[in-house]
Amino acid sequence: MGKFKEALKDFKQVARIVPKDPDAMKKLRECEKAVQKMKFEEAIASGEHDRISVAESLDYHTIEVEASYKGAKIEGETVTLDFIKSMMEEFRQQRKLHKRYGFQILLQVRKLLMALPSLVDVTVPENGQFTVCGDVHGQYYDLLNIFELNGLPSNENPYLFNGDFVDRGSFSVEVIFTLFALKCLYPEGVYLSRGNHESKSMNKIYGFEGEVKAKFNERMVDLFAEVFCCLPLAHVLNGKVFVVHGGLFSTDGVKLSDIRAIDRFSEPPDEGLMCELLWSDPFDGLGRAPSKRGVAVAFGSDVTKRFLADNNLDLIVRSHEVKEEGYQIEHDGKLITVFSAPNYCDQMGNKGAFIKFKAPEFKPDIKVFEAVPHPNVKAMAYANNLLSLFG
Repeated sequence: MGKFKEALKDFKQVARIVPKDPDAMKKLRECEKAVQKMKFEEAIASGEHDRISVAESLDYHTIEVEASYKGAKIEGETVTLDFIKSMMEEFRQQRKLHKRYGFQILLQVRKLLMALPSLVDVTVPENGQFTVCGDVHGQYYDLLNIFELNGLPSNENPYLFNGDFVDRGSFSVEVIFTLFALKCLYPEGVYLSRGNHESKSMNKIYGFEGEVKAKFNERMVDLFAEVFCCLPLAHVLNGKVFVVHGGLFSTDGVKLSDIRAIDRFSEPPDEGLMCELLWSDPFDGLGRAPSKRGVAVAFGSDVTKRFLADNNLDLIVRSHEVKEEGYQIEHDGKLITVFSAPNYCDQMGNKGAFIKFKAPEFKPDIKVFEAVPHPNVKAMAYANNLLSLFG
């Protein structure tokens, strides 16, 4: 969670108990540095409430494309399928997109996302199909494999990617530009939910911020943060299936209208409906329990069934947790977790999965797949060394 102020109290207590332990003292010093850095950043931010956003101050047309650049190019103002295919192949070969086109994609997708409600209703026509993917977490070559298995997204082959596109995997830039470019090309063929990792605090620790700085620059880091705040929080498919990254709520009685009413254009708060949508997990029991993550809530099968009944829904699909088979069916078949990052972090050995639905029945058809090889860049290659505090 990156809650270094709270962690500092714990490290100070540890240091008092074992004052001669070198590891404890090292972690205390690193945590103190992290807290000081946060205080400095907060002090700067407090005087910038009226500052113009990157999106509102950036004109990508002014960014020169050098004659030496031979990669994928957007001709004019429109993202095309030819451009996306060229970009994806360049990424596969570990070549970078020019920053001009990166900024162009981000500005265009931000405009699309801003116009959407916090809860998006998706209509799949009779005999139409729809695919839901879980966490991808920067595993670009596994994303390519999903497209090999299930086809590229299009208006005829629509996808919903259910959050946590970035962090941990070291090809997060390639994943997010591919998904955002596809969203620009097919606004009704690609749907994107916000995950708990689409946030500044998580990106600072788990690799995405470092990766964007290494491959582009800090200005792009800031623009990504602005775009992530525009992502919708949940989707409803054909009035039957509720899709959300995390899960349900600490209180009963939440209606779909309450989710639609959330002002999502901010960093995720530490409590409330938005936080719980991004962070909650199911558990095998009844009622509610404290979350193992220290934020949001764990919810039982009765909570799931009441939410579905209250909102005239049939099923919840969520992600947020690695599963050995890539998925898990829980709560008497009323809740499915789907996770699409196989061999998570290059070490978990899990499979990945995605779910296909076909209208009008909308019964889940789960497809499982194995990890594929990727270049020799390990997961967490760009992660912040602050992770060592909790190692």
